[in-house]
Amino acid sequence: MIFGNTELYNSLLELGVIDKTLLTDAFEESKESGESLGELLLQRDLISDENLGMLVADILKVPFVRLEKMTLDREILEKVPEEMARARGIIVFKVDIEGTHVAMRNPNDLLSVTFLKKKIDGALKIYYATDRDIRNALFGYRKDVSAVFEEIINKHVGEAKAVESDTPIIKIVETMLIYAYQSRASDIHVEPMEDSTQVRFRIDGVLHDVISLPKNLEAQLVSRIKIMSSLPTDEHAMALDGKFEFEIPDMERVDVRVSILPSTNGERIVMRILAGNIQQFALLDLGFSDSDIKKVREAYSKPYGMVLATGPTGSGKTTTMYAFLKIMNKRNVNIMTIEDPVEYQIKGINQIQVNPKTNLTFAVGLKSIVRQDPNIILVGEIRDEETASIAVNASLTGHLVLSTLHTSDAATTVPRLLEMKIEPFLLASSVNLIVAQRLVRKICTSCRESEVVDAKMIKGEITDNLIKKFLEKSKDGVRLYKGKGCSVCRGTGYVGRVGIYEVMPMTEAIREAIMAKKDADEIKKIAVKEGMTTMLEDGLSKVKLGQTTVDELLRVIKE
Repeated sequence: MIFGNTELYNSLLELGVIDKTLLTDAFEESKESGESLGELLLQRDLISDENLGMLVADILKVPFVRLEKMTLDREILEKVPEEMARARGIIVFKVDIEGTHVAMRNPNDLLSVTFLKKKIDGALKIYYATDRDIRNALFGYRKDVSAVFEEIINKHVGEAKAVESDTPIIKIVETMLIYAYQSRASDIHVEPMEDSTQVRFRIDGVLHDVISLPKNLEAQLVSRIKIMSSLPTDEHAMALDGKFEFEIPDMERVDVRVSILPSTNGERIVMRILAGNIQQFALLDLGFSDSDIKKVREAYSKPYGMVLATGPTGSGKTTTMYAFLKIMNKRNVNIMTIEDPVEYQIKGINQIQVNPKTNLTFAVGLKSIVRQDPNIILVGEIRDEETASIAVNASLTGHLVLSTLHTSDAATTVPRLLEMKIEPFLLASSVNLIVAQRLVRKICTSCRESEVVDAKMIKGEITDNLIKKFLEKSKDGVRLYKGKGCSVCRGTGYVGRVGIYEVMPMTEAIREAIMAKKDADEIKKIAVKEGMTTMLEDGLSKVKLGQTTVDELLRVIKE
C-alpha cells in the first residue's frame, strides 16, 4: 500500500462504507500480522477492488482508472518497455490530444515519473490503478494465443516428424494455462479429433475454440499433463482424476483439477482452473440487489440456523457461500468446512476435503466437525438423507450451517429436503434463508450500445406486466442493450458474469405452509406476496440497467 494502514482505516471510518466492527477487526489484525489493511479488506470481501481503488485515488488526489474496462492497444502499451512496466507497475493505456495517459500503482514514485517524462513526448496524465488491475493489464503485452502456439510449433516441430524434446510440449501447456487465466477461463478442454487436437476455453460459461494443434503432438501433450498431475503415463484405457499447482508469472499460484477420459480418437482432457484472485467478490459485485443483501445479512448474522444456496452445477453457489464465509471470517469464531473438492483456500478457515477412500464422507466429516466446537459450518453439498439430517440437527444446536443443493428455484428446496426425510417442523425451525441463483453473461462495457426494439419481439417469453414493470418502455418499443463486439470481449459482446437471484427468507407464513405440507408452487406464491423477487424479475432488472441481454437471460433461465 502506498500509504499506511492507519490513514486508510481513518478514511474508511469517516466514509462509513464498511461496518465499524468489521473494519476495526481487520485493522487490528493488520497491526498484528503486518499485512496490508487493503488486502485484508479485499480478502474478506468487505470492499471491492474498484471501490478501494477509488478511495486510494481520492486520498492521493489523482484520478482513478479501471483498466479492465478499457481496450488496451499493444502498440500504445509498448511506449513503456514491458520489463519496466512490470518492475514499476506502469501501464500506458491511451494517447489523445490531452497527452499520454498512464496508470501507476504508485503515482508518488518520482523515479518512475521522471523516467516517463524523458521517455514520452508531450503532456503526461498520471492516474492511479490498483495493483491487481495493473497486473492483469500486463497481459496486454502478450501476443495473440494462436500466434504464440504457431511460433512454438514452427520453431520446434517439423511438418511430418515427431517432437524430439519435451521443450515445446512444456511451453504449449504453460501457454494454455497462462492464456486461459488471462482470459478468465474456468476450464481448458483438450479434445482429440481424427486428424488434430482441438483446444477450447470455457469463458463465462460458454466454450470457445482457441487453437487446433497437430495430431503428432497429442501423445506427448497428454503425457506432460499426466506427469504434472502425478498420474500414470502408461494408463490409457481408464478415467483418471488428478491435480497440480501452477504459477502464473507475476500473479499467483493457481490450483488445476484434471480429468482425463479415453475416447474413440484418443484421451480427452479437461483442466479446471481454480484461481483465487478471480473470486475476490463483494456481495454487490456478485449481483445481489440492496434489498436482497439486507435479507442475506440478517440470515448469516444469526448465531444458528441454515443458509442454503441452490441451483444447477456451475451456477455460482460455491462462490456465494465463500463470499458469506469471508465476511464472517473473524478471529473470535471457529469456521470449519467439509467440501468435495476444496476449491479455494481461505486463510483462517479450517477446510476438510471429502475422501471416500478413507470413508471421510460428508456425513462422517460433518459428525466429526460438530465435535470440534465450531461456530459456523460449511457443508459443500447436501447429497443424501444422512448429511441432511446431521446438518439440520447441527443448525438447531447452536451452529450456523451453510450448504448447497441442486434445485431449480428457492421454493422447490423445501420438497427436496422433505424427500430427504427431514420432518416439516424441523425444516421450518432450522432454515433461515434460501438463495436460488444462475449466472448470466454481462454485456461488454467497451462496446455496449442501446437500441429500441418492438415489444412483440420479446412478448412471447416475457409477459406484458413484466415488460411494463421492469423494462424501459416507450411508444416506439422497449429500450434494450447489447454488445456489438470488440477486442476486449473478443467479438462476443460479453465480458464476465453476474448472478441473478431469488432470496427467500423463512417467514412465519412460509413456516406455516411447510408445516401444512404445501407444495412448491404455493410456497413460491407466498414468498412473492411477501416481497421475494423471482430470478426472472431480478434478471429483467439487470437487463434494464444494461448489464445483460434478454437473450442471455432466457438462455440461462431455460437451462
